[in-house]
Amino acid sequence: MVQNKNNKAIWNTRIKKDTSSIFKKVGSSIDVDKRLFKEDIEGSIAHVEMLFKQKIISFKIKNKIIWGLNRIRNEIIKKKFNFNSNLEDIHMNIENRLLEIVGEDAGYIHTGRSRNDQVITDFKLWLRSSTAEIIKQLNDIIKIIIKNSEKNVKTIMPGFTHLKNAQPISFAHYLLAYVEMFKRDKKRFQNNLENLYENPLGAAALAGTSFNIDRNYTSKKLKFKIPTNNSIDTVSDRDFVLDFLYSVSVCSIHISRLAEEFIIWNSDAFRLIKLNDKVVTGSSIMPQKKNPDLLEYLRGKTGNSFGNLFAMLTILKGLPLSYFKDLQDDKELVFNSFDLIKNSILILIEILKNFTANKKRMYELANIGYTTSTDLADHIVKYYNLPFRKAYQITSKIVNYTESKKIKLNQLTLKELKKIEPKLNEDVLKVFDLENSIKSKKSYGGTSFENVKKMIKKYKKESKW
Repeated sequence: MVQNKNNKAIWNTRIKKDTSSIFKKVGSSIDVDKRLFKEDIEGSIAHVEMLFKQKIISFKIKNKIIWGLNRIRNEIIKKKFNFNSNLEDIHMNIENRLLEIVGEDAGYIHTGRSRNDQVITDFKLWLRSSTAEIIKQLNDIIKIIIKNSEKNVKTIMPGFTHLKNAQPISFAHYLLAYVEMFKRDKKRFQNNLENLYENPLGAAALAGTSFNIDRNYTSKKLKFKIPTNNSIDTVSDRDFVLDFLYSVSVCSIHISRLAEEFIIWNSDAFRLIKLNDKVVTGSSIMPQKKNPDLLEYLRGKTGNSFGNLFAMLTILKGLPLSYFKDLQDDKELVFNSFDLIKNSILILIEILKNFTANKKRMYELANIGYTTSTDLADHIVKYYNLPFRKAYQITSKIVNYTESKKIKLNQLTLKELKKIEPKLNEDVLKVFDLENSIKSKKSYGGTSFENVKKMIKKYKKESKW
């Protein structure tokens, strides 16, 4: 637990017996929270500067503490700092080292502050910068998807429902669907930042402090917008953690869906895309194999992200106010989810740089499964003054006929079509052309080549290319 120079727990005057060895082991979080060292030092410097401003500590003590903290930061960066698990966490590791460097004056660092508000401050600072990092990565994903889309505007493929051929679409239109998903992911993370700009420092243990502190000053120093309004809420809730974990989970879903589709499309059964050798692995026994392991990694790790979110939800669901040890797990869950989403995004970017569309196979598959049937029904409605349900029935009869003859819709003759519906004329034959089908989908958000080009231009403008 927390130690002083005499190697005694800080609270040893109250707690007479040594803490059990098993609790020392499980209660220590230094292996997890040591990655908060920069934020902890930053928060402590702002705190002591405020204490001096408010005439709570002297100029000499302030300078001594700040000098010591900067020295500790350099020690950690240069890997010369000895992390001690007996000191429980990063906060007490730093404070203990400060005591060694500057002496008893180090004790002033905790004036008007608790570990409860200290931890939340560090955590919010870390989440702020980490969230910004994810947002930048999502911008990178969006850009690479747009680049791939530009190359595939007129690449025709089948759009699927229920994994069955449904209607012909532009491959670029498919890719741009993920631009929309990742844009929303980016927005979710951006929205989360709002709650991360409320300053917890000064809430102390749960009730605030009797010292004449200036929370607006530390807010400005640490680039928070405002101080938090309620000290109990400040130290006891972790909804900002839930927001982050939820955002990671949703983003992971989108990555997983794309990974799953690419796994299917890369299979020998579909052959719609080909993965570069840089992003595949081999088999230990089958020399011919090229496996999409990285895509499977992306799909699998999504479960870990969900688990972290559910774990945090469970921790909070029945927790009274205010602080409890249960909350210590929040950092491990967040750090794990951050590492997962960061690596997943980097992997996805690499995959998107190293795949090619099998345009010939995409076209062939788009021409299977009577994918222009809806076009035929729409054509009948528009040019023969029939209600859609009637047109649907006529089209179904035509599809049944082609299926019985084992031919495609574009192989039908006008004579055959007229046997089923006498009103049809030669114009109907153009309906079965895949390219014409796509060109006709001009409604906003549709797959027409014209629409796709406009959307690419729009996305590039938004991305400030």
